[in-house]
Amino acid sequence: MSDSQDPYDTPPTPDRFGLPSSSPPEPLDHPAPASRFDHPVPAARFEGPFQATPFERYDSHRPAEEMPGAENGPVHAEPARIALGEPLPSLEPLPAMAGHFGAGAVNSASDSGSLSGRLADEFVAWLKTLASAAVYATLIVTFGFQVARVEGQSMAPTLQDQDRLIVNKFAYLSAVGEPKVGDIVMLYYPNNPDKSFVKRVIAHEHQRVRIVNGKVFRDDVLVDDAFVPDQYRSHEDWGPEVVPEGYYFVMGDHRNNSSDSRHWGYVPKKYIIGRVQLRWWPVPDARTF
Repeated sequence: MSDSQDPYDTPPTPDRFGLPSSSPPEPLDHPAPASRFDHPVPAARFEGPFQATPFERYDSHRPAEEMPGAENGPVHAEPARIALGEPLPSLEPLPAMAGHFGAGAVNSASDSGSLSGRLADEFVAWLKTLASAAVYATLIVTFGFQVARVEGQSMAPTLQDQDRLIVNKFAYLSAVGEPKVGDIVMLYYPNNPDKSFVKRVIAHEHQRVRIVNGKVFRDDVLVDDAFVPDQYRSHEDWGPEVVPEGYYFVMGDHRNNSSDSRHWGYVPKKYIIGRVQLRWWPVPDARTF
């Protein structure tokens, strides 16, 4: 071997290292077992920014002359090896992904805070709505309409006990109108204004009222009270009297079971709350007056 020859170009032989040479192995009586490398292995492919090169396969069970480089001399089989183009880069969390999860946590807290804020706003809105409704209801009850309930039978059969009514307070405002004969009205009891009654107007100021055997005369004219059944009529005598200015004479339709002007006198106009406009309960008997 010359000095210029690369010592690593010489194939490794046993005698080169002072080892005794051995004869080649005897052929086997049976075929060699199949190697797991006998089947071709597809080239490795990876998706991503890097790609490995296909590996080169060496099979120890193939004859030496069939292996690459056999034409230059005997080639000793080497174990299968995989040659990669470049080493795999180390995997690290992607900044964008980490930022995304961080933002998600922040967004979750933000969404929770915004939900609490929306609930608080809705609660405040409901309170404002309820307060407004209470104010409107107070104004309507005070100046407009009022819901009333009948207690007793003094207005039977026109109104029954526990009937629900709508009373129109606008009807008798000074700029609108005055109570008329025949109107069903809600009024404060003159002897105790904390109580209220429902009665029918029989006569207004300056009219002369007289009752003979339960029949009512107004200015000496018999009042048409066909709405009063015979079993509800009374048979007393009253009057005659003239209704004072600013007052009204009222009676219940159940003449023999009603406390009214025949017993406690006339009703001042200021005590008349309003006109009974509607009976809304019970529903099958709902009607206007």
